[in-house]
Amino acid sequence: MIDKVLLGHGSGGALMADLLKNVVFAAFPDVQPTDGALADVPAGMRLVFTTDSFVVKPLFFPGGDIGRLAVNGTVNDLAMMGAEPALISCGLIIEEGFALDDLRWICASMSRAAMEAGARIVTGDTKVVGHGEADSIFINTSGIGYAQPVYGFSPDRVKAGDVIIVNGGLGEHGIAVMAGRLGVSFAPELPSDSAPLWPQVKALLGAGIVPGVMRDITRGGLGSVAAELAAGLPLDYHLREACLPVDARVAKACDIWGFDPLYVASEGRFLLSVGPAQVEETLRLLGPAAASIGEVSAGTGRVFLHTTVGGVRPVRPLPGEMLPRIC
Repeated sequence: MIDKVLLGHGSGGALMADLLKNVVFAAFPDVQPTDGALADVPAGMRLVFTTDSFVVKPLFFPGGDIGRLAVNGTVNDLAMMGAEPALISCGLIIEEGFALDDLRWICASMSRAAMEAGARIVTGDTKVVGHGEADSIFINTSGIGYAQPVYGFSPDRVKAGDVIIVNGGLGEHGIAVMAGRLGVSFAPELPSDSAPLWPQVKALLGAGIVPGVMRDITRGGLGSVAAELAAGLPLDYHLREACLPVDARVAKACDIWGFDPLYVASEGRFLLSVGPAQVEETLRLLGPAAASIGEVSAGTGRVFLHTTVGGVRPVRPLPGEMLPRIC
């Protein structure tokens, strides 16, 4: 077996066939050597489709890697629509000279993440580009899921009086990636929060809890997500700083590096709104890391952070990326 992917830009033939057989198909047994995959939509269900691309740096970080991140990112986009993930495609753009052992690791990680989410990787594509043209590897994943027709999560379904909940600690993915980039370690180690959200969403829906809105907290962090959800609606979101679940290691890293935890990305966290009567059961189903972090009032589409010192400041979308190349 060759030790490196030595194919040139656009190459095919025996080396590409060897790569596909011994690395890609070996990791994804449901992929057939065709240009697509057939699937039936279960009776009475709606098809939900999503796609995303992943360019994280470094490729491997505490608690995950670009492969796990790619699958979870697509699974979570489906979950936020109330869809059970079913089928995933995998597009690999690999730079010439990329180590095969790293590629095997990434593909195996994708396979494990898909199984964890109850989905199957069923089709894909592999391209090799010249050295320096792809910064090691880029991954595109598309996903198909199935949702009940009654689900229609949307910001305009949020009501005044609703309570805002998050399912776990904020910013752990962004700080884990930054630490990996800088060669910094924590004691104990701070892993990325990258995880599939469908099991938690399924538990909520199975208990009859249908949130007004759900949104995964990725680029731009909680602050940007909340600002996006409130924009243009006759509602204001009120976040309570004292209630935000921020790990002490995340808080310390943010102090040192000059970041605001409110804007640091997560990859296994989501924001949701529920009525006051459903808060206790929602928190129980989401687990001990979940927290009620604020409430919604009538307003003009703004977000406010009520600080621990008694002040109130507006929360606006992050104008750029605080941490580029994190997903």
